[in-house]
Amino acid sequence: MTAHQSVPALAFTQILRAQDATPAVRRDLRDCWTAVVNAGGAVIPMGCPLPPVSSPEVEPALDAIVRGLAPQRSRILLATVDGALAGWVLLRRETHPLVAHCATVNHLQTHVRFRGTGVGAALMRRLPEIARDEMGVERLRLTARGGLGLEDFYRKVGWSEVGRWPGALRVAPGDDRDEILMSLIL
Repeated sequence: MTAHQSVPALAFTQILRAQDATPAVRRDLRDCWTAVVNAGGAVIPMGCPLPPVSSPEVEPALDAIVRGLAPQRSRILLATVDGALAGWVLLRRETHPLVAHCATVNHLQTHVRFRGTGVGAALMRRLPEIARDEMGVERLRLTARGGLGLEDFYRKVGWSEVGRWPGALRVAPGDDRDEILMSLIL
């Protein structure tokens, strides 16, 4: 696919439990994550070096996500085109009673082959329905790395910027970026 083409027949699937993440799904998620990080994506996993990264370096973070899956607490939403992984996002509900009405969105990724085709926006439009209707969540939150225009993308799909942590992210020596805090009331 080339940039700015529309995605034909985008299908959504949820991974709700660790056992639902088959070896093929795990491989696709890992390979997508590796490709996205190496293409300059802002979804560098904790414990992973700065790019370039290899699939084995991404795998521990993916394994931790998969181990934590539970229908009312954490789930992965996949977008596929003709059976190929086009993108994915993680939705995690907070467990502490003070914030149990909220969920956090992490790791929104569009596979590099599908960039510019609307996959990320489609995932972000589908996610609030799942959070509200299937998990009983009232508010979503996420953080984004400044300097990439991500806040504009999220605004276009309904999110509001609620704050910033200036210089919170050090991409490289002398390259500090704001961490942008965003919210969506469901």
